[in-house]
Amino acid sequence: MSGSSESGPDVLFGNVRVFDGVSASLSEPSNVLVRGNTIAAVSAHAIPADAAPGGQQRTEIDGAGRVLMPGLIDAHYHAAFATLPAAVLATADPGYIHIHAAIGAEEALMRGFTTVRDVGGPVFGLKRAIDEGVTAGPRVYPSGAFISQTSGHGDFRMLSELPRGVCGHLTHTEIIGAAVIADGVPEVLRGVREQLMRGASQIKMMAGGGVASAHDPIDATQYTEAELRAAVDAAENWGTYVLVHAYTPRAVQQAIRAGVRCIDHGHLLDDETVAMIAEYDIWWSLQPFLDDEDAIPLSAPGQRANQLLIVEGTDRAYALAKKHGVKLAWGTDTLFDAQLASRQGKQLAKMSRWFTAAEVLQMATSRNAALLAMSGERNPYPGRLGVIKEGALADLLLVNGNPLDNLDLIATPATSLAVIMKDGQVHKNLLEPR
Repeated sequence: MSGSSESGPDVLFGNVRVFDGVSASLSEPSNVLVRGNTIAAVSAHAIPADAAPGGQQRTEIDGAGRVLMPGLIDAHYHAAFATLPAAVLATADPGYIHIHAAIGAEEALMRGFTTVRDVGGPVFGLKRAIDEGVTAGPRVYPSGAFISQTSGHGDFRMLSELPRGVCGHLTHTEIIGAAVIADGVPEVLRGVREQLMRGASQIKMMAGGGVASAHDPIDATQYTEAELRAAVDAAENWGTYVLVHAYTPRAVQQAIRAGVRCIDHGHLLDDETVAMIAEYDIWWSLQPFLDDEDAIPLSAPGQRANQLLIVEGTDRAYALAKKHGVKLAWGTDTLFDAQLASRQGKQLAKMSRWFTAAEVLQMATSRNAALLAMSGERNPYPGRLGVIKEGALADLLLVNGNPLDNLDLIATPATSLAVIMKDGQVHKNLLEPR
C-alpha cells in the first residue's frame, strides 16, 4: 500500500455536510481532518491545528456546505479489458495492454472511483505501480487470471487450436495472465495457487456460460462441485474466498454447495436460488445490464441473443434480491469500449431505477467495502474503506451539490467532483486551498 501521503501535512475539510456511507441522511455542518492516509477526526466543532505532525501547516479546504462522501467502489471491474476492443486484446503485445490499463485506471480515479475489485485480468503490475505512486489509479483488489475449464467462459481458443494435448502450447490469454485453463482438481489447485502466489486478494472462477464467449452456451454449468470445492479449499487455506461468474440457477446452486462466497451476475436466477443465496449468507454482485447506451457492443447474432436474455432478467433479479434481503454489491463489468468505460458513474446513477439514492450510494461505498473485506488476510489495504469515520482510510469526494437529492451528480464527475482524495492524497482540487 502506498504510504506517500503519510509524511504530508494534515488536510482539513471545513464546513461540509457528510454522507458517511452508512446513514441515509447528511450530517449537520461538520469538519473532517485527514492525517496521513486516515481520517483523524469528524466533528461538528472546530478542530484545532496545534497537533499537526512535524509542525507542518495544515491544508484547509473550505467545503462551503458541499457534501463530503467516501470514494466510490466498483466491485466488478476489469482494468486490463475495459477500454480496448476484444480483437486487440486477443493479439496485442502485453506492454501495449498494460499502458492502456494504466491510462484507464487514472481516468477511473478521476471519475471518483477510489477502489476497484478487479475480477479477472493481468493487473498485478498495474496495482504495484499505483501503490508505489508510479501512476495514479484506484486501489486494486486483484483476482489475477480467472480460472476456467476447457470450453468454459475463459477458454478463448479457436477450434483450430484443439486438441491441446499434454505438450500443447499456452494460448495468448494464458500467456498474458488473463486466464488459466484448468481441468480436474489438481489443475484447479495449481491454477488457484499460482494466482495466490502472484498476489490475488480473491479468486475468480468461471462457473457457468457467458454472453461474449464463442463456445460455451450461456445455460452451461461449468466445473464440477469437486473442482469448485478444491478452489474454495485452496482460497480458504490462504485466508480468502472464491467468487464465480454464473447466470443460471443450476450453476449458482452448485457453486453455493461448493462453498463459494460471492456470485457475480446471476441475472437468470429464480426465487428458489435467490432464497438459497440469502440462506447461506452469500454476496450477490449484480450489474445493471439494460439494452441501452451502456450495453457492451456485441454484433455476433448468438452473443446478441444472449445479451438480450440477460437484459430481460435484470429487473427480475433486482426484485428478487430485494425480496430476499441478500447482501447486494454493485459493479459495472465494462468491457472492450473506452467510451463505455467513461460512463462508469452514469452506470451507478441509473441504479435509481431500483433503489433510492441513499441505497445506491451505500451500496457503492460501505457495502461494497464489506465485500472487499472478505479477502481477510489477503486484503492489500488493511483498514476500513467506504465510510467517513475516525480511523477509516481517507478516500474522499467533495461534491458540488447533494447526491442524495440528485444522484446524477455522480454521472458528471468532471464538474460535480470538486475534490478527489485517495489514501490521504489529493488528486483533484477545483477549489483554492488555504
